[in-house]
Amino acid sequence: MEKSEYTTMAAVELRHWWYGGMRAITAALLDPLYTGRQGLRILDAGCGTGGDALFLRRYGEVVGLDYAAEAAELVAGRLPGRFTRGSVLALPFADDSFDLVTSFDVLYHRAVPDEAPALAEARRVLRPGGRLLIRLPAYEWLRSRHDRHVHTRRRYTASEVRSLLESAGFFVERCSYVLSLLFPLPATARLLERLTPDRGDESAMEMPARPLNAVLRAPMAVEAAWLSLGGSLPFGLSIMCLAHSGKLARVMVPAPRRQTHPGDPAGTELSLRR
Repeated sequence: MEKSEYTTMAAVELRHWWYGGMRAITAALLDPLYTGRQGLRILDAGCGTGGDALFLRRYGEVVGLDYAAEAAELVAGRLPGRFTRGSVLALPFADDSFDLVTSFDVLYHRAVPDEAPALAEARRVLRPGGRLLIRLPAYEWLRSRHDRHVHTRRRYTASEVRSLLESAGFFVERCSYVLSLLFPLPATARLLERLTPDRGDESAMEMPARPLNAVLRAPMAVEAAWLSLGGSLPFGLSIMCLAHSGKLARVMVPAPRRQTHPGDPAGTELSLRR
């Protein structure tokens, strides 16, 4: 991502309608699972400038990770002692370290040439019963100048994201497009920009006027409410998927009843971890 985009993100992400709306949607997916839980460890893999990591602290202890030096400079003050510089392709954490891994708009990046190793790493550091929540940009035909600024490698369909997760050993629990009600606006804007000169210095994340910012948040709040009821959306600007690690805890299975002899074990340990 261009350095200017990190600076813009840090300046607006705690107030901008898009970030706020996406966090409401994140809460709609996570609240039913984690509200009231204690002792959760969470990794925000590709945390950028740390706004989402701050939000995720409502669920437990959060560690932020990002590879970019620009992000490290901006996030250090927001997550003192809770930030690690590193790559999603080789997470610097032990196996079974986290209950939840989030990755918001990361795997599409040019710095991640293949999603499979990143997903394998996320699954490795998840504990049995842990989950991954990812967000990715939708539809290759929506590629825009903003994609150039943030170094987009590819955009996706929901079926492609689901397939990537399943191939990595995850069990997909929820998968939906988001930013659907406002979809005609960004879709039209991205198509029209092909007819206008490219100044090369525009950002899609500039802060709008306060009244407009509030108006744009409302449709995303409606989407969040729908998702919280178990609904899904058939199209949108982004894709959100929640997936179970597919790793189960070790259990003890009693041995069949039989005549025992000295030294026979009382039971057999069966590992259900995949």
